[in-house]
Amino acid sequence: MLVLLLFVCFFLLLLLRVPIAFALGIVSAGFLTAHGEVLLVVPQRMSATVDSFPLLAIPFYILMGKLVNEAGVTERIFGFAQCLVGHIRGGLAHVNVLGSMIFAGMSGAAVADVGGMGAMEIKAMTDNGYDVDFSAALTAASSTIAPIIPPSISMVVYGVLASTSVGALFLGGLIPGVLMGLFMMGYAYIVAVRRNYPLQSRASLRQLGLGFRHAILGLLTPVILLGGIAFGIFTPTEASVAAVFYTLLIGFFIYRRLDLKTLIRIFRETVETTAVVCFVMTTASLFAWIMAREQVPQRFAEAILGMTSNPAVVLLLINILVLILGCFFDGISVLVIVVPIFLPILDQLGIDRVHFGVVVVLNTVIGLITPPVGVVLYATVEVAQIPFERVVRATLPFLWPMVAALMLVTYVPWVVLVIPRLFGFQ
Repeated sequence: MLVLLLFVCFFLLLLLRVPIAFALGIVSAGFLTAHGEVLLVVPQRMSATVDSFPLLAIPFYILMGKLVNEAGVTERIFGFAQCLVGHIRGGLAHVNVLGSMIFAGMSGAAVADVGGMGAMEIKAMTDNGYDVDFSAALTAASSTIAPIIPPSISMVVYGVLASTSVGALFLGGLIPGVLMGLFMMGYAYIVAVRRNYPLQSRASLRQLGLGFRHAILGLLTPVILLGGIAFGIFTPTEASVAAVFYTLLIGFFIYRRLDLKTLIRIFRETVETTAVVCFVMTTASLFAWIMAREQVPQRFAEAILGMTSNPAVVLLLINILVLILGCFFDGISVLVIVVPIFLPILDQLGIDRVHFGVVVVLNTVIGLITPPVGVVLYATVEVAQIPFERVVRATLPFLWPMVAALMLVTYVPWVVLVIPRLFGFQ
């Protein structure tokens, strides 16, 4: 009964627009008080959550995303992407998606993608005759590729929660991230043909080579990350540090876009963002610990397995549940709360934890563009300067290619597991 009251109080706080992290913390502390617990357990459980070596990668990936934005890498990525796919019908729409796919290999967060490339992409598209609503929607949708293509903050969190190799998760996200991009480009092509969006001239080999030369140093960032992890040179945490130093090197001494004042501001913003992420994780983990203590995961597993033991049906039910939760929770909160609940089911049905990790993270990124909580929608509103309702209306059609990618990744595990197995992670 108290568990039900816990959820009711939580959703009431959400309706009152209390931030998710505070709502989780308040209801968790209230539940423990009602049980007569000593509240000293609250800071103990919260601090234990972030006492993990792999989680040290989070501030470095956040820092790297901000450094890449300030170092001038994003403009070069956009220019190179334009040379590659700008000649296809709806070329700037494809440039938008491809640019996000490349930038995803440096940032690890969707909001960083919108903040870094969003304004430039939307301006370029609207200046060339694209509807501002479509431009904003595509920018929001393509940014969700960032948590799938490594590095990914969400993958780091899942790896810690599920005691799974972060390196295997990073490599497992490569093909699904590319598939998401291709599906979005396919939808954008259909829209471009229907609306007769402009067709740009094909870049010459000289222009393509020049674009590649300008972008090569930025393109090496994901190569350093993934190459170091795949060949055992770095752990994912060590790779994040190496990538930060590399970005600092090109930003200060090659592109010369960084200075001490900018660096201090970036450090401050990184600390603020990291604090927010960690606070959400700690309050969500306290909530999840209460669920575990009340045996909610076991009851949930029994209920699901009592209905069916077919892995395909179970995965479908989990997808539906996580998609619904994504409408109300941010991605990291969803992971911290549901992963401990799902692990017993995975183990009983023999579902691979790396495969499931990519599936559940893909679910949470869809939640980034679903109201009312979709944080990417709010970031896009700020960048595009159009009303929230218009962004939501224009973004909804992009859910179809994203759900199509989710279904493919869910029911074809090879898509996720082939690269980790190729490098001996499984």
